[in-house]
Amino acid sequence: MSSTFNIKRLPHSEGIPLPKYQTDGSAGIDLPAAIEGSASIDPGARLLIPTGFAFSIPRTYEGQVRPRSGLALKYGVTVLNSPGTIDSDYRGEVSVLLINQGNKTFFFERGDRIAQMVFTKVEQVKFQEVEALDESDRGLGGYGSTGLSKNSESSMS
Repeated sequence: MSSTFNIKRLPHSEGIPLPKYQTDGSAGIDLPAAIEGSASIDPGARLLIPTGFAFSIPRTYEGQVRPRSGLALKYGVTVLNSPGTIDSDYRGEVSVLLINQGNKTFFFERGDRIAQMVFTKVEQVKFQEVEALDESDRGLGGYGSTGLSKNSESSMS
């Protein structure tokens, strides 16, 4: 089953196709660069790129702007604040904050697919303040405490 969300094309995205799922099994829609001509990002630099589109996301959803795996693998280009959250009450243009972590300047053109956005259901929760939390097997272990072998741990010291 699919839901229908409203999308608004902004004037500077004229001629750029609407974001869409590239295959039947795609989890996210690809977001385009709504820039004039071409642009580049030098190694270590970041750039906020307009997509030319705004969305009306229903209250029980959010949009998550994520990197495209091919850009990350081939060029070292990724979404800096990944995933970037697009709240349901935001009605402005979706932009993508890219960073070039590669060692060469990354060049891209108008309409290039620079990121993807996945829509997920969300639930706002209520909090109850307590004096102590219930116990768990993990306890206070964090920052890799469940994923490293004993050999890896000794090499970190």
